Amino acid sequence: MPRLTKPLTPPQHHFLILLLLLLLGLGLRLWQLNSKPLWLDEVLTALFTMGRSYQDVPLQQFFPLTALDQLFTVQPGLSCTDIAYRITTESVHPPVFFCLLYRWLNWLPADFLRHPEHWIWALRFLPALFGVAAIGAIYWLNRVAFSAKAGLLAAALMAVSPFAVYLSQEARHYTLPMLLITLALAALVQMQQDLMRQNSLRPLVWLGWSLLNLLGLYTHYFCILALIAQIVALTGWMLVHQRQLLRRHWGAWGLAIAAIGIGYLPWLPTVMSHFSRPETDWLIPYKPDWIDRLEPLYQTLVGWTLMVIALPVENQPDWIAIPASLLMLGFMLWLVWQLKSAAPRLWQAEVKRPAILLIASFTGCILLQFFAIVYLLDKDLTVVPRYNFVYYPGVCALLAASLASSGSKQQAATSHDASQKPATNLNPGFLLLVGLLSSVMVVHGLAFQKSYHPDRVAADLAFEPDRPLAVVMSYRSPQEVGLGLSFALALRNHLAVLAETPQPVDEASVQFGFIDRSESYGQAWRQLASLPQPLSPPLNLWVIASPGMRTKDYPQRLRLNAPPTPTTRPKMDCRVDPEQFHRLGFPYQLFRCQPLRRRPSQTKADI
Repeated sequence: MPRLTKPLTPPQHHFLILLLLLLLGLGLRLWQLNSKPLWLDEVLTALFTMGRSYQDVPLQQFFPLTALDQLFTVQPGLSCTDIAYRITTESVHPPVFFCLLYRWLNWLPADFLRHPEHWIWALRFLPALFGVAAIGAIYWLNRVAFSAKAGLLAAALMAVSPFAVYLSQEARHYTLPMLLITLALAALVQMQQDLMRQNSLRPLVWLGWSLLNLLGLYTHYFCILALIAQIVALTGWMLVHQRQLLRRHWGAWGLAIAAIGIGYLPWLPTVMSHFSRPETDWLIPYKPDWIDRLEPLYQTLVGWTLMVIALPVENQPDWIAIPASLLMLGFMLWLVWQLKSAAPRLWQAEVKRPAILLIASFTGCILLQFFAIVYLLDKDLTVVPRYNFVYYPGVCALLAASLASSGSKQQAATSHDASQKPATNLNPGFLLLVGLLSSVMVVHGLAFQKSYHPDRVAADLAFEPDRPLAVVMSYRSPQEVGLGLSFALALRNHLAVLAETPQPVDEASVQFGFIDRSESYGQAWRQLASLPQPLSPPLNLWVIASPGMRTKDYPQRLRLNAPPTPTTRPKMDCRVDPEQFHRLGFPYQLFRCQPLRRRPSQTKADI
């Protein structure tokens, strides 16, 4: 067994470099923080953390966009129990992150949160702060596991990682569990070193490890995968390399695991009910074939790539997307080639092998669990790169350790063959520069674009700003209500920008509405025909339908109510404009509405 030595105290400038890296990470994460639109999941975060529920959304009616101000207002006086109840009944997530975010929003002045730009910034600020804390945590992990130099390189990699910056600018619970997993992994490495140095487990360390994992379980369900991987990694290492340690300390190790289980018992019934809910059915491929079975492998490689480089590829013209894709592929081939030399040099340092095995086992175990969920449960977790936050700390730690070992003078001096040609050094500066440029792409919305593109949808909906506009979102699930709200928020922001142009837009001439299609589209069209509609024709009506809908699937004509007069209840005749059909995940079709002029021989319009 390799003998561990006490790590040397790093020089004073070492902590100055760490401080600069933390400031760099903070700057990247706060840059343009409120410039991108809220997408579906972030809207749901806003609803729950402001003390709202789906029942507060005005459904089966048209409403002005100004009604969004009332909906997205923080409700004072709620407890974490109140927030947790809304989460358990209307969502499938643990409550800790939402409770913390609610407390943060309540701490801010109410006047500050009245402006949409301010409350969006506030909603994303706390996850960004957790993302900066994760930089400090990954530094500590690698300092404990390898060296102070490896800690600095890990902090630098995470500070400029486009993946980490993207997660930090999302108003979601990804950076907090990533922080907790990183700290728990550092505690796990410390336990391993305690066993090797002192042949004992310090109660304070294993209790801290238990508490961090328990908090993680109450923050995100994927922390279950991280907990299993940590247990497998340390237990497996003891079984293979130090079996006598497992026999001697199984009681303390078992007690640390049992403490997590006991602390999680009150939430187990909720977990079981959440796992049977249909909210995750979107991860199941539609009629999966052999191509669907191969895609997780390709998507996993793409996810690894995005941890270090992200260039503009999404929704770009071919003359940009193809060269960008080739550059990303070339960079990753170069990186893999360099790691072929760096990884063996890392392994040569015998004192570091236990930590390498532990962190690599942790990362590999999570990957195996991912593929088990993909191929046994038919739920493709690899389709969304953000879920890689569970094992990203392990990847970042190992990559930084390889960087630290590359070109080490100490290892070069121990070479027995002085005439041997030195291995190619892996240049950290180039890797960090690529990450920095990629993070700039993320900050400006050129990489990791928001799902369903609310800003682009809003621009399409308001393409004729001089005409009154009605937008209808059909829904059959709460998630689609949240998606409609994201479009409404983006539309309001787009109209606010247009209001500053020479031809300002009157926000009162825009209405938004929701219609239920849970039974059938026939029911939805009848609801739409019966809704009171306050805008006068001529009118642009956009109808957002379900994925798979085409122009020919829409009715060619719809009848809408017009504003009533003292003596009549006039109608509008709305006809499909076949030239105005768009699809960005969900299709949306334009109807052009004119006053209905009924002749004596006229039959009813198709509904």
